[in-house]
Amino acid sequence: MTCFEVDAALKSMKILVDTREQDTPALRRRIKAMECGVERVKLDVGDYSCKCTLPDGTEYDLSNVVVVERKYDLTELCTCFCQQRKRFIREFERAKENGTKVYLMVENAQWKKVYTGAYRSKMSAPALRASLWAWLSRYNCQIIFCESQFSGEIIKDIMYRELKEHLEKIMEGTA
Repeated sequence: MTCFEVDAALKSMKILVDTREQDTPALRRRIKAMECGVERVKLDVGDYSCKCTLPDGTEYDLSNVVVVERKYDLTELCTCFCQQRKRFIREFERAKENGTKVYLMVENAQWKKVYTGAYRSKMSAPALRASLWAWLSRYNCQIIFCESQFSGEIIKDIMYRELKEHLEKIMEGTA
């Protein structure tokens, strides 16, 4: 694969959106901000991934390689760490078993809110911190805090960069 073929494949990138992401005005704004093709599919893990078309016409799908798991805010994340913890663990264990890299994106969040308990949940700030740091260590995930208005662009940027890195490894013959 040449650098020109990598560029062509990147231009064909489509963001994969899990069918369990509810069709809300926020989702539609997020998709619009991505400014690229989007396809609704059932993802095994996460809420977003991507695929592209290679020069030979085959699809190159990263849905089992890298995903973004999106949460609306720290309150929703606390629910995942408390009431839905078993389900959340199963999802991250599946990702770990498959070698899937997970970006845990939390909208409307900042470390300051995590450390000061500035969210609506009975989960204490120390317990939330412990869960976040455990997740980073246990599942080797990346945590991204952002304002919701930028989440579509951030998802696209993450997927574009991950796809580019994978395609360049193919080009170099190291994939």
